[in-house]
Amino acid sequence: MENNPYLLYIYTSFQERATFISHGNTARLANHHGEKSLAQICGTIASDEKRHETAYTKIVQKLFEIDPDGTVSAFADRMRKKITMPGVFMYDGKDDNLFENYAAVAQRLSVYTVKDYVDILEYFVERWNVEKLTGLSGEGRRAQDYVCGLGKRLRKMEERAQEKAMEAASTIPFSWIFGREVKI
Repeated sequence: MENNPYLLYIYTSFQERATFISHGNTARLANHHGEKSLAQICGTIASDEKRHETAYTKIVQKLFEIDPDGTVSAFADRMRKKITMPGVFMYDGKDDNLFENYAAVAQRLSVYTVKDYVDILEYFVERWNVEKLTGLSGEGRRAQDYVCGLGKRLRKMEERAQEKAMEAASTIPFSWIFGREVKI
């Protein structure tokens, strides 16, 4: 199923919405701290990501109309594999855990959180009317059940992630801010 183009469109819909949210949150934080130029740049990027999200979301909506069984199966497959951001491949030549550390800071500051991930999943379940699909094969119904029930299961993880983020008291230097220590 890796060569299934449905997976690409589902992934990209999710990823574009996630980057829209994270850049928008970064813009709000920058603005709050008086960094007007950074806020404007991040706001512009967020707007661009929103346009991308809209396009990919409409493509997936059409896929659900044309092939609901194949699309819901691809959606479930993609969610089982989890949506990881391209930043997972970040490496600064120093920190083998750069993305994990960055993600911990983003979670703590509410730039992009487990809650956002679950909200995005639930948004697409509703937007694509996944719960209302009918005429599915057995595999399609199992995929539908999985995707429609996943949000509830992930909410429990969200609570644990928030607790963990708030408990963490260690700091780590980030090379791109000149080695400045940041609480994770």
